Amino acid sequence: EVQLVESGGGLVQAGGSLRLSCAASGFSFDEYAIGWFRQAPGKEREGVSSINSIDGRAFYADSVKGRFTISIDNAKDTVYLQVNSLKPEDAAVYYCGFTYVAAATMLPGLASYEYDRWGQGTQVTVSS
Repeated sequence: EVQLVESGGGLVQAGGSLRLSCAASGFSFDEYAIGWFRQAPGKEREGVSSINSIDGRAFYADSVKGRFTISIDNAKDTVYLQVNSLKPEDAAVYYCGFTYVAAATMLPGLASYEYDRWGQGTQVTVSS
């Protein structure tokens, strides 16, 4: 069974940076996508970025383009999210989601329903 473990969250001042990690294990096929999502209190879960293990293409929400960078280490089955220039509105619990991918032409987007396995989340707090 697929398991995801997020880490790297914490308290940071506005303008600061963090590197979030999502370690995946227990999957049966090597073709998959992992997306980062976030959810602030009282708000819906929001897709932030995604990447796939086939060709490494990355997608970003407009709100984080130029500030967040997603990467994948296939040898470690780990996806990273480098978050820079943090703003108070970036504060949320960050989750990673996993789904198998049949082909590079069938990649998921940033909608939470497209992912079927989730980690427990890591808290990012931004002080102003």
